[in-house]
Amino acid sequence: MNVESQKVKSFISKYSNEKKALLSILQDIQEEYNYLPKEALINVSKILDIPLIDIIGVATFYSSFSLKPRGKYIITVCLGTACHVKGGPKILNEFERKLNITAGSTTEDKQFTLETVACLGCCAIGPVVVADGNYYSQTTIRTVHSILKKYRKK
Repeated sequence: MNVESQKVKSFISKYSNEKKALLSILQDIQEEYNYLPKEALINVSKILDIPLIDIIGVATFYSSFSLKPRGKYIITVCLGTACHVKGGPKILNEFERKLNITAGSTTEDKQFTLETVACLGCCAIGPVVVADGNYYSQTTIRTVHSILKKYRKK
């Protein structure tokens, strides 16, 4: 992935080159590239004069950040207690089978990244799956195919 240094600089200058804006800057970079490229983190480190190890520490502390390339579409399966009891693990297994990857991985064509989360806070409508920011409630093994089909068309 070619990371444009100018683009990273624009994200930083948007926050007046302030160190306290690190989280916002990282969010902007992740939104642009769908992960935090190493070159971008090095640029942030140099411009804000923050040790790279500290930036990586922040990036790895928050589960919403990724240091490795992710797919165009992020699919997140909730495995919280309510979703687990209602079949979350079976739904995860079906996504893994259909995408031919395991949770935490990205398909070879970079279309999908499959992730899990401990709770999405939607317990009453579980099991819940989030695909490309869209919430799917009361998901079943049968609905996995239709969810994937929707995003494979795009």
